[in-house]
Amino acid sequence: MSADQILMEIREANLSYLMLAQNLIRTDREQALFRLGISEETADLVGMLSPAQIMRIASSNTLLCRMRVDDDMVWSLLTNHGKSSNDSVTRLHANILMAGRHHEAL
Repeated sequence: MSADQILMEIREANLSYLMLAQNLIRTDREQALFRLGISEETADLVGMLSPAQIMRIASSNTLLCRMRVDDDMVWSLLTNHGKSSNDSVTRLHANILMAGRHHEAL
């Protein structure tokens, strides 16, 4: 993949992320805060962006969203998905850990 292709993919990801974030914020603010892992202030900002502002921000060459999972235990739980008989318990455990991380970040 060339550098130009990577930049194009980043811009597309940014646009998709901003559109999704704004839609979630406008539809269900509490769920958006949790699912996106953002603060109230960030939600206010993203929720008020105009389409032109979204396009301008999305055209950045820096990825706006980031991996929230930076814990080896959570990655282990997520990557073992479907390998155990207690798959639903494993997913629940991963979700609880990530929700705790979100709460700690706020």
